[in-house]
Amino acid sequence: MPELPPPHDPIEGLGEAYELMLERAMADFQKAEHKSREALHRFIDRAREKAVELEELTEEDAGRVADSLKRDLDHQARYLAETGKDLGDWLGFDVEMLEERTREALLSVADPTVLELLALKARAATYRTGEIAGPGTLVCAQCGERLHLHRAGRIPPCPRCHGTVFHREDA
Repeated sequence: MPELPPPHDPIEGLGEAYELMLERAMADFQKAEHKSREALHRFIDRAREKAVELEELTEEDAGRVADSLKRDLDHQARYLAETGKDLGDWLGFDVEMLEERTREALLSVADPTVLELLALKARAATYRTGEIAGPGTLVCAQCGERLHLHRAGRIPPCPRCHGTVFHREDA
């Protein structure tokens, strides 16, 4: 697997770490005999440990990225399973806009058989400014402004009202 390049910008580096952690976790998940939410979370934890072991991230940053990844994948799987809609609907924009490796990793969770196996009923996730989130559309809880994230990275304040709390758009 490709190694994470040294980040030139700490915020961009966490987005790149998110994508690499996703790639590592999904590679292991696809090989797993038993696919479940718990197995997926275990693979994310392994990817977190690897990032720390390789000194790509501090323990604290790796934990934040792993928590963000778990939250995003849980929400994605729940949304897709409950609505029957596709990954583009969850993202709020065209899947083709994603980098190839991120698209493949997200699509592997979006597979209908994987969704059935996961059977996630995760609570509605709250996203806050400064946290790391994967690609998709977030909605400001204060004013309803839609924030489109085309790649993983830190969540900025709302561009309209400067609010700091968001939720995923459930189009």
